[in-house]
Amino acid sequence: MFLGHRLRELREKNGLSQEKLGKLTGVTKVSICGYELGKKTPSANQLDRIASALDVTTDYLLGRDTTETYIGENEQTYHVAVSKEEIRILLEIRKRKDLYYRLLTDPKRTLDLIEIKLNK
Repeated sequence: MFLGHRLRELREKNGLSQEKLGKLTGVTKVSICGYELGKKTPSANQLDRIASALDVTTDYLLGRDTTETYIGENEQTYHVAVSKEEIRILLEIRKRKDLYYRLLTDPKRTLDLIEIKLNK
């Protein structure tokens, strides 16, 4: 999800074509295109080379660029990686108080209903 979007964004920001990035990282233009479209997944080694070529971390490419800590109901501490995009989504959901309440009280059912509506 994040990989393709961020890869394309960074590639374009750096003025690189898919072919040029492929040459820098040892993969084909077709592979870079597949990664950007979410149709292919790079190996760990390829992901590392891509991150190095774009001067970012692999965590950033994968959408794990923000880490939050919180205490759960059973007093256990959890560490969760939350991307900037996920934070933006949460802030938008909070603006819709009815939807936010439904997600808090019955998240699975609410998401199921949203999915059904989207597939109509």
